[in-house]
Amino acid sequence: MADLKQFAEQLVNLTVKEVNELATILKDEYGIEPAAAAVAVAGPAAGGGEGAAVEEQTEFTVVLKDAGASKLAVVKAVKELTGLGLKEAKDLVDGAPANVKEGVSKDEAEGLKKSLEEAGAVVELK
Repeated sequence: MADLKQFAEQLVNLTVKEVNELATILKDEYGIEPAAAAVAVAGPAAGGGEGAAVEEQTEFTVVLKDAGASKLAVVKAVKELTGLGLKEAKDLVDGAPANVKEGVSKDEAEGLKKSLEEAGAVVELK
């Protein structure tokens, strides 16, 4: 159990750059799309590194502003697009505004935005 606590502490203390590198490794080497986990871990870490987040606009963050009228459709869309479980996707939608994915390319961000808007959500790209 102590090893897991130590591991969790290491994850929480990652910088934004390290979280992005971890996401790339998980995706490329293991086929895991860790966007939601990166969002959860990057949230506390982003507060300390002000200059790291705004270097150049090659990476975008997809922000769910509001679920709209058809909340169930938006939860399903978030679940499919992020690979989250049903409860996690519902919690993300209930917690709007919330980041759906961070550090994605412009094309991927626009695709996510389009899919979520078709489900009835209000979405913003940052």
